[in-house]
Amino acid sequence: MSTSLHAHVEQVKHASKALARQSTQAKNHALGCIARALKARQDLLLEANRADLVAGQQKGLSDAFLDRLTLTPQRVDAMIGAIEEVMDLEDPVGRVDKMWRRPSGIRVGRQRIPLGVVGIIYESRPNVTSDAAALCLKSGNGVVLKGGSDAFKSNQAIYHAMRHGLAQSQLSSQAQ
Repeated sequence: MSTSLHAHVEQVKHASKALARQSTQAKNHALGCIARALKARQDLLLEANRADLVAGQQKGLSDAFLDRLTLTPQRVDAMIGAIEEVMDLEDPVGRVDKMWRRPSGIRVGRQRIPLGVVGIIYESRPNVTSDAAALCLKSGNGVVLKGGSDAFKSNQAIYHAMRHGLAQSQLSSQAQ
């Protein structure tokens, strides 16, 4: 692993510890800030995506691949809608799924806790960037994302918009 990647993963690991302790309200507020930032920066997202599409066409990517890579205003709205759906999900952190009593009388339970850091490698589908990040944030996990190189500029634009939104939230110092 390269030194810069290792340093980045260590930062995410550190941030994930603070994120794991955040309230549902704080996580939902951060998700709302991210959704608003994506909407506010939609033009930048579409511009970056056009650059990826031009490069993809020059590389001779198939029409089906280019379609998966394409962002439109409707697809950006769908990304935002997906984040809003995540906000509406029950917070899994802290939920006790099962409780039982041992013969000694002690009560034992199975409680959901964050994993810590999640790594996700995915193909050139820009919407996965925001979908995966939103799910990890809601579940109190840090995330390291590696999208396909054909969507590099789109993913960077989405990432920067999400960071801008996160900076507007109560989680700004803990989760970045």
